[in-house]
Amino acid sequence: MAAVDVLQVEVAYAGERCSSRVALQVPAGTTVRGVIERARVLTRHPEIDLARDAVGIFGQRCGLDDLVSDGARVEIYRPLLRDPKESRRRRAAP
Repeated sequence: MAAVDVLQVEVAYAGERCSSRVALQVPAGTTVRGVIERARVLTRHPEIDLARDAVGIFGQRCGLDDLVSDGARVEIYRPLLRDPKESRRRRAAP
């Protein structure tokens, strides 16, 4: 593979108890799902459910079938335990 055909990417996941950050090289044309699978994050964090959990690249939500670009950081988001707006309202209530 030529150097231009290889992308440097990273996968990040912040779990409730631990987190992972994996840097890897993937071929050009790899999808977000492909990057996650190659990083083997799902084996280290079985609580991740890609059918339920959102994913994004640098904080912008995207789809599992979107292509990644060189230098991308793929992020796996876990569901919120509480609505942040509701939590603030409760704290501010007298």
